[in-house]
Amino acid sequence: MTRRIVLVMFLMSGNLAVSGAEASWPHWRGPDRTGISKDTGLLKKWPEGGPKRVWLFQNAGMGYSGFSIVGDRLYTLGARKDKEQLIALDANVGKEVWAADIGSVLSNNWGDGPRSTPTVDGDHVYALSGQGTLICVEAKDGKLAWKRSMESLSGKVPDWGYTESVLVDGERVVCTPGEKKGAMVALSKKTGDVLWQSKDFTDGAQYASIVPADFNGERQYIQLTKKSIVGIAASDGRLLWRADWPGQTAVVPTPIFRDGLLYVTSGYGVGCKLLKLGEGHKVMEVYFNKEMKNHHGGVILVGDHVYGYSDGPGWVCQEFSTGKRIWAEKNLGKGAIGCADGMLYLLSEDGGTVVLIEASPLGWKQHGGFKLDPQTKLRKPAGRIWTHPVITGGRLFLRDQEILYCFDLKVS
Repeated sequence: MTRRIVLVMFLMSGNLAVSGAEASWPHWRGPDRTGISKDTGLLKKWPEGGPKRVWLFQNAGMGYSGFSIVGDRLYTLGARKDKEQLIALDANVGKEVWAADIGSVLSNNWGDGPRSTPTVDGDHVYALSGQGTLICVEAKDGKLAWKRSMESLSGKVPDWGYTESVLVDGERVVCTPGEKKGAMVALSKKTGDVLWQSKDFTDGAQYASIVPADFNGERQYIQLTKKSIVGIAASDGRLLWRADWPGQTAVVPTPIFRDGLLYVTSGYGVGCKLLKLGEGHKVMEVYFNKEMKNHHGGVILVGDHVYGYSDGPGWVCQEFSTGKRIWAEKNLGKGAIGCADGMLYLLSEDGGTVVLIEASPLGWKQHGGFKLDPQTKLRKPAGRIWTHPVITGGRLFLRDQEILYCFDLKVS
């Protein structure tokens, strides 16, 4: 193949490919923030010892940041020396390309460093530090375009640091600094200037990330805090609707929105709720129960069922429309979840065990597993393996603090 043809293919696709498949995971929980990869043709059963490891990178720094992967670039955050940094790797081989300083390191008993996932939008990458500094940099080299602090927007750092992964939507960067000036804010993605701040929504920041939705003819941003579930108008920051949420201690999982139905959950004994949005921005509660009490490993809606770890019963399959528990399984300890090609990728937070199961309401059907090796020796005693799995470009990406892992999932 000539160099000219390769160049034309690159310009047409907008990205290089990872492992022969297009990698498109531009922000937290993938292209549409559902946690479901669009990859197909993946292994449905793993060999003994798990899928083949492609590369290992052992200098990502401390923290729980996830991955954004577009074309041949992987972006994540880490605390190295006395700075939190946005780090870019060659996703094909796991080699560092550049790093950009963000700010001072968040110190925390459960682990120092950043928690959020970078967001890639065209030629720029946006990243929020644990202390609440938001930067926009050039994707090609990490050159700073602009910087903004959540403190300048009246925000207050929550107990475990800023964890939200910012949303880039059209010309807006949307995030949740929290507090009295307006809990949610939209900034110009080009300059960082304030476009609006939600004066009628003033809750303190928690740890969930915003989900965009189009409903009743209006674009809106859905967010979950310790006190509220809200819909905010994308155009001007108006509060469209609000429902109560009895959050305790920390509220983390990202909401799920589909066809006018909104599912939320949090841990510490709280449970889960399904809301129905109606005309005139009216909100009706469909159910509220404790079948799913998800701490921070996330939940994923596949077909008509929600899957995730619930404190108490273990890994749970729950009927989305009714809230009924279909099955529960304790074969694997508490952890995080990812989904691709009809399969669920589960990661245990305690031992670093990864298992592959069917995304099926018929029960726990496991098709392989392995244990992360090597594992960090730098994690604080209260810390665990908390970074969520990412599946894109035919590969599985995992993290244990400074160690990043990449595995080949493609059928040979």
